[in-house]
Amino acid sequence: MEQAERVGDLELSVGYVLKQVHAALRTAMDEALRPLELTVPQYACLELLGRNPGLSNSELARHAFVTRQSMNLVLRRLQERGLLARPEQAPQGRALPTDLTREGRAVLREASVVVRAAEKQLFSPLSPEQQRRLREDLAACLPAVADQY
Repeated sequence: MEQAERVGDLELSVGYVLKQVHAALRTAMDEALRPLELTVPQYACLELLGRNPGLSNSELARHAFVTRQSMNLVLRRLQERGLLARPEQAPQGRALPTDLTREGRAVLREASVVVRAAEKQLFSPLSPEQQRRLREDLAACLPAVADQY
């Protein structure tokens, strides 16, 4: 029987380094968004709605990598702040389409700038060509697990 391959040295594990970079980016985003009184999931929700108005709770949750229950809390808090609007009743079916308000679009513009700055800082050791290649290489891995997400 063939023995399963072990991870081995964590410093040589692509997954481990990828997780470290993810944690660093998440921390930088948290810090950048704090003055705007936004969390990373709230920012993700605003960004998704800015690009795709009318998404439902389920669609937002799937694209923001959070549970529907978590997204419901995110939506509620953003709605309480007046950053998004949802109808009282679904126009069809059960899904409530969500849209940004004028204030939501203004906050999104500010948030996008600070998040982009955090990302640029993290990846500044890489040239634009290296960054492009990293994006392409990571994106090339997605089809291997596409049915899981």
